[in-house]
Amino acid sequence: MSNSAVPDTRDNINGGEVRNGLSSVVLHPVKLGTITVPTPVVLSPMAGVTNWPFRVLCESYGPDGLYVAEMITARALVARNPKALRLCRFAPSEKIRSLQLYGVNPAIVAQAAKIVVDEHMADHVDLNFGCPVPKVTRRGGGSALPWKQDLFTEVMRRTVAVCGPAGIPVTAKIRVGIDHEHESFLEAGHIAQEEGAAAVTLHARTTAEYYGGHSDWERIAQLKQELSVPVFGNGDIWSAEDAERMVAETGCDGVAIGRGCQGRPWLFEDIKNAFAGSSERVNPDLEHVCEVILRHVHLLVDFYDGDEHMAVHDMRKHVAWYLKGFPVGGGVRKRFMESETIADFQAVMADLDMSARLPVEALDKPRGRVRYAKKVHLPYNWLDSRTTTAEQREALFGDDPMDASY
Repeated sequence: MSNSAVPDTRDNINGGEVRNGLSSVVLHPVKLGTITVPTPVVLSPMAGVTNWPFRVLCESYGPDGLYVAEMITARALVARNPKALRLCRFAPSEKIRSLQLYGVNPAIVAQAAKIVVDEHMADHVDLNFGCPVPKVTRRGGGSALPWKQDLFTEVMRRTVAVCGPAGIPVTAKIRVGIDHEHESFLEAGHIAQEEGAAAVTLHARTTAEYYGGHSDWERIAQLKQELSVPVFGNGDIWSAEDAERMVAETGCDGVAIGRGCQGRPWLFEDIKNAFAGSSERVNPDLEHVCEVILRHVHLLVDFYDGDEHMAVHDMRKHVAWYLKGFPVGGGVRKRFMESETIADFQAVMADLDMSARLPVEALDKPRGRVRYAKKVHLPYNWLDSRTTTAEQREALFGDDPMDASY
């Protein structure tokens, strides 16, 4: 069961119906320990994207969701890397401070979690077991780690042991497995639940599938049926209607949005409206999009402590996403990509047709990376068994190879 070819009208696991894009499916508030998420729609952590300026924008459109900071490398946090500490910042307006940690060495992850607890850095900790990029998986991290059940169990157990007494819920983000011959999501979901995870999010692709093809939502339904803790579904939600269909098909407790909101923070308002039974959707003209771009870059200036040059350079990729589908031409896009100041952005905007809107065929199309992994990079002999050997642990932790830099 994938998200393609969904009938206009069908029964769904939650007892509602989907009719021509509108549904009677209701998302109930989700409790994560002592935290209540009124509308369980999650901004998935994305490296280089979900810093606090982008989270604040998204939260302004969907104020009752959960907005997770981009992945923090545990080793870098323990080493007090300046970039890691910058990424741990939250805006005063953020209702729930949600931070994601990544690591392979359970002791280092636990140390990072203790810093988060002792310094009151966050209200919620998510553990990254879903990242498919080679620099992470070749060290046994991200989506490679759940294959080793002993290592996965230890990271979960030690993190919950640190965060639990402080009232900080711990959740886990996983993938289906390394490939379809090496799936791990059901076992990982059970382990996470047994070790005290407050919820599990499943990106319904394998590491090998990377960001290509279709997310297999049937796997989300399988995991939901297996677990008693809340299950969030992730993968191929490009519109509010996709979010409705995912809940209808899988019965998941909430949805997690990644690439679908790149350049479209108003997607959270669309989804909020959809689950409230409203057909109202945001389809901004170029004037509104430019206003959002300028607000975003000014927030980035604050994020970079007043460094406008860094903010504008960071903003360039966002501008490409904001303009995706608009008839602005390659020359205009090139001028944006060569901009060095906010004034440069404004000069380019002055030449745009501010009344332009996205053509219907460009709405709700995939955004960001859409590709398969050429090769899954793993530590030597990683797939030989479901537990780590002494040699593998020595290779992973013996000389503390975790990179403390970004």
